[in-house]
Amino acid sequence: MIELIPAIDIIGGQCVRLTKGDYDQKTVYRDSPAEVAREFENIGFKRLHVVDLDGAKSKHIVNEQVLQTITAETHLTVDFGGGIKTDEDIEKAFTAGASMVTIGSIAVTNPDLFMGWLEKYGSDRIILGADVRHGKISINGWKEDSSEDLLPFLRKYVDAGVKNVLCTEISKDGTLAGPAIELYRQVMAAYPELHLIASGGVSSIEDIQALDTAGIPAVVFGKAIYEGRIDLNELREKFSNE
Repeated sequence: MIELIPAIDIIGGQCVRLTKGDYDQKTVYRDSPAEVAREFENIGFKRLHVVDLDGAKSKHIVNEQVLQTITAETHLTVDFGGGIKTDEDIEKAFTAGASMVTIGSIAVTNPDLFMGWLEKYGSDRIILGADVRHGKISINGWKEDSSEDLLPFLRKYVDAGVKNVLCTEISKDGTLAGPAIELYRQVMAAYPELHLIASGGVSSIEDIQALDTAGIPAVVFGKAIYEGRIDLNELREKFSNE
């Protein structure tokens, strides 16, 4: 059964969503991310994906206090990403209570540092972020496209022991246009051992069902919740009964 992971994206301490990663297309949904996290926990979710969008843009963690509040006030397993560029950043994230961290840009720009973190913290705590635009890995808050193609990029890290990959199709993110199921099928066909977390475009329970049917292990979704497209109680009931 697919793992369900609601998302909270943070700018200025608020719960927001962007469209296609564009900071000029920002919608603020709630003033208190911790309150949203508590609501997710009360519904029955166990896992939460938190992104420090200020950190991604600034290239260092900015909203660690928000992370600390979420982890102090809930029992959710939190994976955290955005702005983790240095040893100090990753230590901040873990000290603030993150169970796992998502690392994307550094895996492109400084592979040796990423490998060091993978060795130090282990594959259960390091999630490789693979954000894709036009077939290339995008970095630094999706503001830059690298020369890395997705599947070869994944290969070197799967060979190094990476087990968890968060893959976002940027053209889908925040659009409610449906997930890039074919892209995720390609990844799973190449690397069936991965715990692949699909991200971007989810608009309905039917989209999540389609990902589950396609054999995708996990899904992150956010905007569909905040726009009222997904009833979380219905979602939990449906997938807990399967």
